[in-house]
Amino acid sequence: MVVSSYLTIARSAEAEIEVKRSRFLCTLERVGDEPAARAVVERLRREHWDARHHCSAFVLGPGRDLERSSDDGEPAGTAGAPMLEVLRGQQLSDVVAVVTRWFGGTLLGAGGLVRAYGDAVRAALVPAGTLRRSLVREHLLDLGHADAGRVESELRSRGIAVLDSAYGARVTLRLGVPPGQEERLAAVVAELTSGAAETRVAGERWVDSLDP
Repeated sequence: MVVSSYLTIARSAEAEIEVKRSRFLCTLERVGDEPAARAVVERLRREHWDARHHCSAFVLGPGRDLERSSDDGEPAGTAGAPMLEVLRGQQLSDVVAVVTRWFGGTLLGAGGLVRAYGDAVRAALVPAGTLRRSLVREHLLDLGHADAGRVESELRSRGIAVLDSAYGARVTLRLGVPPGQEERLAAVVAELTSGAAETRVAGERWVDSLDP
């Protein structure tokens, strides 16, 4: 199945919870590939060198095809897996979660650890928020300077994304539309330019928009 949109976090975020004097600091960051995710883990390991554990989970790709988790010394299945389950439950991708734990002297047991690591991620997801990434097809539209401002304004007012504009001898607008809306784009452009201009396909890209 071709994926045309998916959810990720809107911004990096942190949240800390305390359970029986153990501190659990969750850091959420958006990442594009596995090396970037692992780099976040290593950066936090250096930054919080005095913590006992740096457990992690990440999900990557539009179809959430790559998933990894690490218990980092906690009993197997009590840290990385529940963290990953929270990300799965929110259907998030391109995100890494790292929970740094400072041991408070009281053992929490397997059930307590599972709850604590999951709750830390859930707490960080509140300030992180979500946004939707959508696959759009890029179209270039060449216009004369006299018409460019009016046409760009009209395109935006009709919900067509203007990704970029370049000014030279003529003005080139880079437009982004979902693949299924290309016929509508052609009709709108024809209307606004009285049939004098047509777009040309320039490729595809993923773009962000706030998830309602």
